[in-house]
Amino acid sequence: MIDPGPGILLIADPFLKDPNFLRTVVLLCEHREEGSFGLVLNKQIEQTLDELLSDLDGFSFPVYYGGPVQMNTLHFLHQYPDLIPDSVNVGNDIYWGGNFESLTALIKANSIDEEKIKFFVGYSGWGDGQLSGEMKEKSWLTVSATKDLVFDTRHDEIWKYSLKHLGGEFEAMVNYPIDPQLN
Repeated sequence: MIDPGPGILLIADPFLKDPNFLRTVVLLCEHREEGSFGLVLNKQIEQTLDELLSDLDGFSFPVYYGGPVQMNTLHFLHQYPDLIPDSVNVGNDIYWGGNFESLTALIKANSIDEEKIKFFVGYSGWGDGQLSGEMKEKSWLTVSATKDLVFDTRHDEIWKYSLKHLGGEFEAMVNYPIDPQLN
């Protein structure tokens, strides 16, 4: 296992019962002593970007559930560091955030490829020592993120693909039932 940090995927253990994180994959964007910030990659919501932001009418980009914290906030991951000022490199050609006015102008000019950006409502957050505790409880598996997994994998396949990426014994977990008692 890799230690948590920016650009690391947290893959929910197959038996993690928390409904917010059931079979999720979270990309860590920030990991510090005082806490961590990440975005759930594989839970698409029903609304599209233009339904959330009226000034982007006609731009129906998919939107994902970033996590249970501050559901009134919008975040984004992208592959446009040269076009979107103030972006944060989280690793492997994956960038987080940046100047939203610049992004809006680029979207309106049709300069943004829907395959190279993801939008999220809310985020996943951990306070001081909280993620470390969850790691000790083995709630999460870790692997380095790839831009293919973040941007090119169908959202409903990300959890399975992440486990396969770990290989070995983890690949078998793809077929584990959500509740083994029901087996």
